[in-house]
Amino acid sequence: MTFKHLFKAAINWKSKKVEPEPISKFYSKSHKISIEGKSILDVSAAKAFKGDPELYNPEDLLLSSLVSCHMMSYLYVCSQNGIEVLEYTDNAKAVLEVAADGSGRFTEVRLYPKVKIANPDKIQEALDLHIKANQLCFIANSCNFPVLHNATCETA
Repeated sequence: MTFKHLFKAAINWKSKKVEPEPISKFYSKSHKISIEGKSILDVSAAKAFKGDPELYNPEDLLLSSLVSCHMMSYLYVCSQNGIEVLEYTDNAKAVLEVAADGSGRFTEVRLYPKVKIANPDKIQEALDLHIKANQLCFIANSCNFPVLHNATCETA
């Protein structure tokens, strides 16, 4: 049995031209994304693509989605297997390749989850559960590039 859930997002962008001038080769990349019931998210292009470096960009958000979804999937499988997770950190990296024609794509994401668990006898199982978490992760399942894991685990 499958269940379908609908997610919605709205985008709002306006040109920032103050005076009439010839059509610019570049538009402002800054915009707002709203999701009902949540704070407005200020977004721009990445600095490399002439965006505002102080704002989130789609590449940041995609990587953040993968890191967050993997962690939540991992905590779920740990709870299903009796592993008490005390701490979880990750410093993920994503590789984006841009072609000469301006098209681009992520070619891989590498997660570096560092987990601290309560029971030292469960370290190997806790490491192995990253595979199951990746199989369950909604965002990783939606990607057309590999999401790799370099996990470490220690006890308190």
